[in-house]
Order: sequence, then C-alpha cells, then structure tokens
Amino acid sequence: MQKSGRVLYLVAEQQDGQAEKQYWNIPIANTTVILLGTGTSITQAAVRMLASAGVLIGFSGSGATPLLVATEIEWLTPQSEYRPTEYIQGWMSFWFDADKRLTVAKEFQQKRIQFLQKVWSSDRDLKQEGFDIQESDIESALNNFSNQIELCESVTKLLLVEAHLTKRLYRIAASRTKQQDFTRNYESVDDANSFLNHGNYLAYGLAATTLWVLGIPHGFAVMHGKTRRGALVFDVADLIKDTLILPWAFICAKERATEQEFRQQCLQNFTKHKALDFMFNTVKEISLRGTEQ
Repeated sequence: MQKSGRVLYLVAEQQDGQAEKQYWNIPIANTTVILLGTGTSITQAAVRMLASAGVLIGFSGSGATPLLVATEIEWLTPQSEYRPTEYIQGWMSFWFDADKRLTVAKEFQQKRIQFLQKVWSSDRDLKQEGFDIQESDIESALNNFSNQIELCESVTKLLLVEAHLTKRLYRIAASRTKQQDFTRNYESVDDANSFLNHGNYLAYGLAATTLWVLGIPHGFAVMHGKTRRGALVFDVADLIKDTLILPWAFICAKERATEQEFRQQCLQNFTKHKALDFMFNTVKEISLRGTEQ
C-alpha cells in the first residue's frame, strides 16, 4: 500500500482479540522487481508509485516461483519506462546470425557444465549422496559432453548431444539412489518424475524472472525451438536444472519426501548456490559482449 509518500508492506494479525498492524518500508528507488505471492493484494496508489520508479510488478506462486504460465502470471510494466536497453540490443545484435546463435548456444552449454562442476565439487550434502564431480562416471559424462559441444555443427546436433548427457545423468542419479528401471516420463506419477517436473518449473520461473528484468523477450531462443514463444526460458533454465534439480529429485524420491519438502529443498539450493545470480550474470555477459561487437 501507499502511505505518507512511501510504499509499505502491511501485515495485519490478531493479538489478544485485537488487530495489530505491522508495516515494512519498500525502498522503491533501489528495487527492480516485486513478486506478489499467493494471497497478496496491492492498491492502485502503490502501483502508481512503483510505476513512477520503474519497478516491475509480477504475480507468482508462493516462494516467488513458478513464474512461467501466461494465464496465471501477469506482469505490469510501467508505461513511462526508462530501463537500460543495452541487454536486448546486445542480444539482437547476434540473434539473426545463425552461426553466432550456435556459438552462444554452445557457450550456454559450457557454462552449464562449469556450474555443475562447481556445485557438485563443493556441496557436502550432494557428495554424501554420491554426486561427487570426482566420481569416474560423472567426470567421464561431463568431459565427453564438453568435448562434443565444440564439434556440433548445428543446433539440432547440439540438442541431441545435450539429450544424451541428460539421459546419462538420469542413469547416474537412479544408480546413486537405488531406483531401478527409472524412465523419464513427463506423465508418470512416480515421485522422481513428479519432482523433476516440479523442479523444472521452478527453474523456468527463475529464468523467466531473469529475462523479464533484463528486458529480453522469451521468443529469441538460441537453442530450443524458435517457433515456441517461451523457448529462451528453457535455454536459460538449462543452466541450473541438471545441477540443482536433477539430483535432489532422485534424493527426495528415495527419502519419500513430500512435494512441499522437495520444493523447499529446491528453493534453499537456489539461494545457497546463487542460482539467480548465475543466470543474470550469464545472460548479461553474453548480451553486453554482443553490444561491444
């Protein structure tokens, strides 16, 4: 709400039969985006002030994610918008060149491997479950994929190589968690498949947030189908899916965790390993390099 020239967050609680109100000030001049979770309301006066400060307003699920489905998510973009245009301009400077798109797609995949190596080599919980970068089967899978990336002459070939890596990681994860006869099936109701679906949507939410804040439309993908409007969301989400979603989906399935427990585990790992920072930095780095060129 707006109060005394400021945007405030208000929580009303019942204490000893009386309503008690608590206010928190939101520093709108230093805020880029506000995500309103389930059950949150906002006044028109507050929206006016946020728009005047160039703050993006979005509606999301609890925990600030998912942020993907257009029928469930509404973004209110200020009409008087003066956000930097350098990211979309840099992105478009290479996007219409198929060779440059392929180069960026390869770089996304290499950064995906680097992030996985960094996290799996330092996360103590994952190491205890057998997801250690020094294990021979994991090291072999990643090295083989990294070498094949540079040999791909088309996005189609790159997608095939990437799919092969993901299948190998599924087999490794199933082996570590003693889950026999696992098959990836988006329609399946077993815990591992359900958690993978849920976790991937959380990653899509982070990717969508990254692209919205930087002002890059979701249709300008470098790897996934260019006829799919949200394909760039999938490209960016791939940076973290194998690292933070895949192993924990199998671990939580083994431990018979609830859907909510798995969700909280994912959100904690996003924060712990600075997943959103990594996504932002990767997209910004590639965009600004396009501007320089």
